[in-house]
Amino acid sequence: MAILVRLDDVLHERRMTLTELSDRIGITLANLSVLKTGKARAIRFSTLDAICEALQCQPGDLLAHHDGADRSTPATHTPE
Repeated sequence: MAILVRLDDVLHERRMTLTELSDRIGITLANLSVLKTGKARAIRFSTLDAICEALQCQPGDLLAHHDGADRSTPATHTPE
């Protein structure tokens, strides 16, 4: 199971750069880059809210669930 981050797709649809989004919502470019590349392990609701507000989208536009049936890019999961 994996959560896919579609931030890059939504930014492209809105013709907005990551730098512009960073400036609009006050989140560092480095932190947004971690989210965009799918390397983030968590996201605060306040951050998600700010991104959705700036991009005029819903959380489901930014995040998608992938069941992992196609294991060409394995999800990293650390058992607890």
